[in-house]
Amino acid sequence: MTESEFNQQIDATLLQIEESLDECEVDIDYENSAGILTLELENGSQVIINRQIATQQLWVAAIDGGYHFDYSEDAGQWQLDRDGSELYVVLNRLLTQQSGEPVKLAP
Repeated sequence: MTESEFNQQIDATLLQIEESLDECEVDIDYENSAGILTLELENGSQVIINRQIATQQLWVAAIDGGYHFDYSEDAGQWQLDRDGSELYVVLNRLLTQQSGEPVKLAP
């Protein structure tokens, strides 16, 4: 994947996450600044999603640690580099843990 294609994929993914947050029943504020999407929960905790151009990965930072995702063109989705879990599965788990409420974002 070229750097341009990578950036287009990241931008589309971040927009998709924002749209999913707008439809979410749990109150999660977000801000996208310079390609860094910061999600803030009612309790003040945050989940930060950003791009890593050098490794062509999408990184997610949460209270319980950092997660690195590679884009699988075959699967058409971002997958966790350590076990292949899909991005939205991991985001839903992290946001549910941090908010204390069930979060169901959909791509």
